[in-house]
Amino acid sequence: FQFDYVFDSTSTQEQVFTKVASNLVDRFTNGYNVTILAYGQTSSGKTYTMGTAIDDHISKNTEQEVSIVSTPRRGSSTSLPLQSNTTVHSKSSRFTVHVSFIEIYNEELVDLLNPAPPNERAPVIIREDTKGQIIWSGIREVPVVNTEDVLRYLQMGTENRATGSTDMNAKSSRSHAIFSVTLKQEKWVSSSSNDRQSPNSTRSISGSNNRQSTLNVKAMIGQMEKQSSPSEEDEQGEWMVTNSKFHFVDLAGSERLKRTAAEGDRRKEGININAGLLALGNVIYALSDSSKRSTHVPYRDSKLTRLLQDSLGGNSTTLMIACVSPADVNLVETVNTIKYACRARNIRNKTEKNQAEEWMINDNVEHLRHIIAKLKAEIKTLK
Repeated sequence: FQFDYVFDSTSTQEQVFTKVASNLVDRFTNGYNVTILAYGQTSSGKTYTMGTAIDDHISKNTEQEVSIVSTPRRGSSTSLPLQSNTTVHSKSSRFTVHVSFIEIYNEELVDLLNPAPPNERAPVIIREDTKGQIIWSGIREVPVVNTEDVLRYLQMGTENRATGSTDMNAKSSRSHAIFSVTLKQEKWVSSSSNDRQSPNSTRSISGSNNRQSTLNVKAMIGQMEKQSSPSEEDEQGEWMVTNSKFHFVDLAGSERLKRTAAEGDRRKEGININAGLLALGNVIYALSDSSKRSTHVPYRDSKLTRLLQDSLGGNSTTLMIACVSPADVNLVETVNTIKYACRARNIRNKTEKNQAEEWMINDNVEHLRHIIAKLKAEIKTLK
């Protein structure tokens, strides 16, 4: 088996983060989608590693006991400036950060940050937009301003998550959970930066005919007039919008009913957990086998795989942390987990930076009309 990193039982959470997760934080702040998911049998340490069980260890030694999610490591990777407002706004840049927390319990989607009673909550719906991107509607996205807010909502969702006791784990996660951080960055690009790129295009056009040459001369005159009035130039430009998502996926552990001795609701939960993991395994198998890439990928077989469709085979940098037990009695489950992770490592995603001009993602009709009128005026001037 070949893996990128291997950590033994003496490795610390700090070492795990530094080796495998710190560079993913940098990609997230640079505008790329990132997903980290923990997989393994029940009681192998997935929830602890991901940080969705911070109430179990954060009070013991806050400085040393850390996790993938719950560590505010400022300086170890790219970070955003801490401000008192949810939306940080200046002439050059502005950004907003939101978090959400969802669990899949018995194939039902539950919003862990929604304080409303279950019968009064809006249904959580998974849909696909025209570009093929997966959208979760009905989820409460909470604005945050610092790491303390993120950890508070993480703790709030963890307390609402379904857990139960089995013969293998006194506090076993009975659902798959996804904690998501959404970052929206807006950068102001002045018209002067666009003007600096125009000479290259001018050279390629000027040799075609006299009329195009005349148009280029007029454009150059317009640039000179703009340079003579810098105050007006500073007000002209456009916003470039970058959206990125970071999903922290804590999968419920695969379990054998014979060993967990689960009965009643616990038995039903275990069956649904294994069904979701089976569907995830089928998707990973279909994506990892290069000879079967043209075949159908069964994303719709489970809500778990449907939610993670972009992360598994779309526009995302995805990391799987395989948690295994060193006990001999768990040898069979350990081998299955390693095979599962080895197959997932063969998946190759194509990642793209989620950046676009503001008008391309703006639904404000008046704003779009203003842009059209402005472009028509510029064309009229060139004529």
